[in-house]
Amino acid sequence: MKANKINELIRKEREHRRKLHEIVEAAVREEQLIADKLAAPEPRTLTTGQRVADYVARFGGSWNFIFAFAILLVGWILYNMVFKDAAFDPFPFILMNLVLSCIAALQAPFIMMSQNRQEEKDRMRAEND
Repeated sequence: MKANKINELIRKEREHRRKLHEIVEAAVREEQLIADKLAAPEPRTLTTGQRVADYVARFGGSWNFIFAFAILLVGWILYNMVFKDAAFDPFPFILMNLVLSCIAALQAPFIMMSQNRQEEKDRMRAEND
C-alpha cells in the first residue's frame, strides 16, 4: 500500500516537473523571439518615412557624404571664381548659402526621426532586460 502511494507521488512529481520544463522552454523561446524582433525589426514593419529617415541619417552621417559634399562645395566655389563671366553664383555665393541652409533644414528632421526611433528601440530593449 505504501509503495503504491510512493509510486503515485513520484509519478505526480515527474508530471509536475515535465509541465514546468515545458513552461520554461516556451518562455525561453518567446524571450528569444522578442530579443530577435528588437535587435532587427523586419523591414516590412517600417514605414516608408522611417526607411527614408534611416537612410538619410546613415548617409548624412558618413564619410562618403562629407567627402562628396566637400568636393561639391570646392567645385562650386572654384567654378564661380574661375569663370567669373559665366558664374551662376558669383562671390559672395548667396545661392550656395541658400542651398546649404535648405539641405540642413531638410536633413535635420530626418536625422531626428531616425534618432527618436533608435531611442524607442533602446527603451524597449531596456524594459525587456
